[in-house]
Amino acid sequence: MSRYDAVENLHRCATDLQAALGELTQRLSAQRLLAARVFELPPIQKGQEHDPVTEIAVVQHLAQPAFAMALAHYGRLYMQHQSETVSTKAAVRLPGAICLEASSEQADALRQQVETVNKLKKRLEEIITVESGVPSEDRFEFVHSHLRGLITLNAYRSISLLDAPDSVRFGWANKHIIKNVSREEIVEKLKKSLRSGRAMAPWTREQWGEKLQDEIAMLNSLPATAKLKIKRPVKVQPIARVWNKEQQKQTQLACPSPLLVLCPDALSVPKLGELLNYDAGKIVHRFKPEAKKLFSLIPRLHLYSDRLA
Repeated sequence: MSRYDAVENLHRCATDLQAALGELTQRLSAQRLLAARVFELPPIQKGQEHDPVTEIAVVQHLAQPAFAMALAHYGRLYMQHQSETVSTKAAVRLPGAICLEASSEQADALRQQVETVNKLKKRLEEIITVESGVPSEDRFEFVHSHLRGLITLNAYRSISLLDAPDSVRFGWANKHIIKNVSREEIVEKLKKSLRSGRAMAPWTREQWGEKLQDEIAMLNSLPATAKLKIKRPVKVQPIARVWNKEQQKQTQLACPSPLLVLCPDALSVPKLGELLNYDAGKIVHRFKPEAKKLFSLIPRLHLYSDRLA
């Protein structure tokens, strides 16, 4: 696909997404609100995107004010929708849950509209990350040259819809993303960077090229049995623990946006828990298995190996 076609698809998809979100907001506003609880988190200021997070103060909102905040949150796609001092490189999070009364027919219509919105969100991400052909390091410039002010993390984030569970509790998750990778995969990534001719500050182009070549040689010198892993830290994030008594099943969901909960009547509203302030110094692990030792190979890629020789 040509870059021109990708840009045209990008504009069309963004327009369709805004229209679909507007339709969803109208449909949600027409339903009877049974319960609402959202938790406002401190905004991430520009320049603070990579600062370590040790404490997060939570402000709780209930009922109609919470519902209004949720609707505004679902439609927040552009930086124009928020303060100029807030970072556009970090998604605004508003964990919580909105419980609405909906008949079977109304629930089906809302479910279909949420599905439409989520498909457009996934489509937008596909256009930007795949169809555009733009390397990851250039995507920010590409997106903002065609959709000025778009906050991609907000635009990609799907909306979760639930059918009246028994309870929804909230908490925090702080972990690593670990992914097994092959030597060939990483070497090709480094070679592609080498062929691009670009340098990374503070190195010159020649120095950066030498550094990449050294990294390629280091990877090729590892034993054939060495296992490579990407171990990337993920900043603490709010989660929801959804309990279904009939199935005797608890499901844990990432909760950057309010969960939409559809209830047939007021008697089926789930118990909504609170989200307490986050304090890294007070976290106690009930059981933390001893991890196998890993050796750092390329810190900027979060690349590790189980052995060096």
